[in-house]
Amino acid sequence: MLKKQPAGLVLWGAVLFVAWNALLLLFFWTRPVPSRLPSDGALDDDPTRLTREVIRLAEDTEVELERQRGLLQQIWEYSVRRGQRRRVPTAVPPAPPRGPGTLAPAVIPVLVIACDRSTVRRCLDKLLHYRPSAERFPIVVSQDCGHEETAQVIASYGGAVTHIRQPDLSTIAVPPEHRKFQGYYKIARHYRWALGQVFHRFKFAAVVVVEDDLEVAPDFFEYFQATYPLLRADPSLWCVSAWNDNGKEQMVDASRPELLYRTDFFPGLGWLLLAELWAELEPKWPKAFWDDWMRRPEQRQGRACLRPEVSRTMTFGRKGVSHGQFFDQHLKFIKLNQHFVPFTQLNLSYLRQEAYDRDFLARVYGAPLLQVEKVRTSERNELGEVRVQYTSRDSFKAFAKALGVMDDLKSGVPRAGYRGVVSFLFRGRRVHLAPPQTWEGYDPSWD
Repeated sequence: MLKKQPAGLVLWGAVLFVAWNALLLLFFWTRPVPSRLPSDGALDDDPTRLTREVIRLAEDTEVELERQRGLLQQIWEYSVRRGQRRRVPTAVPPAPPRGPGTLAPAVIPVLVIACDRSTVRRCLDKLLHYRPSAERFPIVVSQDCGHEETAQVIASYGGAVTHIRQPDLSTIAVPPEHRKFQGYYKIARHYRWALGQVFHRFKFAAVVVVEDDLEVAPDFFEYFQATYPLLRADPSLWCVSAWNDNGKEQMVDASRPELLYRTDFFPGLGWLLLAELWAELEPKWPKAFWDDWMRRPEQRQGRACLRPEVSRTMTFGRKGVSHGQFFDQHLKFIKLNQHFVPFTQLNLSYLRQEAYDRDFLARVYGAPLLQVEKVRTSERNELGEVRVQYTSRDSFKAFAKALGVMDDLKSGVPRAGYRGVVSFLFRGRRVHLAPPQTWEGYDPSWD
């Protein structure tokens, strides 16, 4: 049926062509002959008369042609209406263009980095419990270390997960001063191999990386599904993280779990990256300390990550290469969101760089300036949002410590900071720890 349509168009074209020429011929046959034609002598005596006659003929012709065009248009419209009434649909018409929120969901695998913790079961149980679709969110568990008990736990999930094993379990030669950091070298090697498998062997376009000691929130998958299009569309972004470095319960607004931010600090701990970024990073992947390497200016290149107000991951792994110190001091206090937020139904365009920078900076520098001691003693409580200003590395660290936020800097970037600003709650009040409005960029010597 569809193949007959071009033939019908050709037929109607032929009919129109014949009709057009017939009308022109009719025009010239029926045009009244002038009562008296000018003689050759008259035209010779008055050359301008010939010019006037030609112009008059041209004007008459133009009027007539316009009339004929109108007739042809009527014929064409009639033919279109007649064809629409008689046509029987033979194919489904194309669907209207979809808006950003209605795009078909992308396939976003989850890569679980495992080693010798049989408690990976807790991580996998939560992932499988909250996963909305096995097709859209396949789970790949990459195991290093050759730990058999952990391997058996992973194998017990059968086809629900894909289990791959890092084949190179050899000891890595490290500088003598790094002998105690052997574990960090093995982690970097494992990450490189596992990400290579995801992007080169399995050919995925993106992946969410989690470690085997992370527990995820009920809306973990919803969060990444909603932010994936932003990461894909905004070149000023290079990752999406589920983690808020200052996400302790008393420092976040648990009543606003839908709040999302841009951050210049690479958070990790449940993060989404694209294949294009891996193609950029893989050739220069470091031998150790990969996360701090990611935070250097030459990798970040001025790009930001997205992060939530309330974390979508929490860590339960006290055992690890850091020997639990950081866990006991900080990680175990991070609040995990428990309220499902339908992110895919929300308008997240405010996170695009131009809109976000305009609105975020206006909010920060529009907040009243208050001294850190007055914030600590809850003075001026009528001010629901305030700004504390720092002007040096030392003043940042002092004020951060006084207010309970993370005070360490990586290449000059504070944890959870954006354009030098760290936002958090302090005794129920929103506080922005911010540099002067004339801030011109991070100083890598602030480390």
